[in-house]
Amino acid sequence: MRNSSEVTEFILTGLSHQRGVQLFLFALFLTFYLIVLPSNVLIIITIRGDPHLNSPMYFLLANLAFLDIWYSSITAPKMLIDFFAERKLISFWGCIAQLFFLHFVGAAEMFLLTVMAYDRYAAICRPLHYANMMSHRLCITLVLFSWLGGFVHSTVQVVLIVRLPFCGPNELDNYFCDITQVLRITCANTFAEEMVMIFSSGLISVVCFVALLVSYAFLLSVLKKNSGESASKALSTCYSHITIVIFMFGPAIYIYARPFDEYAPDKIVSVFHTIIFPLLNPIIYTLRNKEITTAMKKVVRRYLLCKKN
Repeated sequence: MRNSSEVTEFILTGLSHQRGVQLFLFALFLTFYLIVLPSNVLIIITIRGDPHLNSPMYFLLANLAFLDIWYSSITAPKMLIDFFAERKLISFWGCIAQLFFLHFVGAAEMFLLTVMAYDRYAAICRPLHYANMMSHRLCITLVLFSWLGGFVHSTVQVVLIVRLPFCGPNELDNYFCDITQVLRITCANTFAEEMVMIFSSGLISVVCFVALLVSYAFLLSVLKKNSGESASKALSTCYSHITIVIFMFGPAIYIYARPFDEYAPDKIVSVFHTIIFPLLNPIIYTLRNKEITTAMKKVVRRYLLCKKN
């Protein structure tokens, strides 16, 4: 239980204190956000609306797009607003909420990427049993378990944080709240909590990352032994998956799989991890997928025709 003498709000230092740099970053991130965010929404609408895109892969991709929209929206809107704020403040419980949802959605996405790897294994190595191995009911169950795993993971982080004393200072050297910054300003020895968080966040990231790379290396070796259009298409899909895995897990391992000391690249890595890569993930998938790009063009043309009429 926290008492009244403890910190009730935190000050965020943001990305820069120079006004010109702040305006440039605001314009850059706002433009990026307003272009890529609708693109992810379009991916979801396209997959939901096109009966030809009813395979488990597209169902999982739509869920990935939804998680990525949510993940980047946890930090981006407040960051954009704070570019014009004299003092960038966030309440204690607002900070805890941001931290909770960041780890909830982030962990759920990691588990979902693991599910997507299993989907590719079933499609490539067990094509005759694919319909049974990845039934619609199983897909829904696996997605729900991904969300449940993210919820449990995030709850552990929050429980460890809220029981710690915060009596000052209250400045977080970033543009959002995360466990790496919050633990640095507590008024207690947090070695045990830090080890638990490194184990729960960092080790899970490393283990999942290595397991996924090994899985995709095996799938690539299988595909390269085959020839034909279907093998080429599957190979392209696997390369897209590998790119996303590296983008998602690389920054996470850098941030959480080491002692929570401050390093110069931390803010840059955080921007890519929380804003840029999550929004780009589904785009990378669709750029290498002719079926969904064709379907998206049809949706856009249909919308433009309806608007003219």
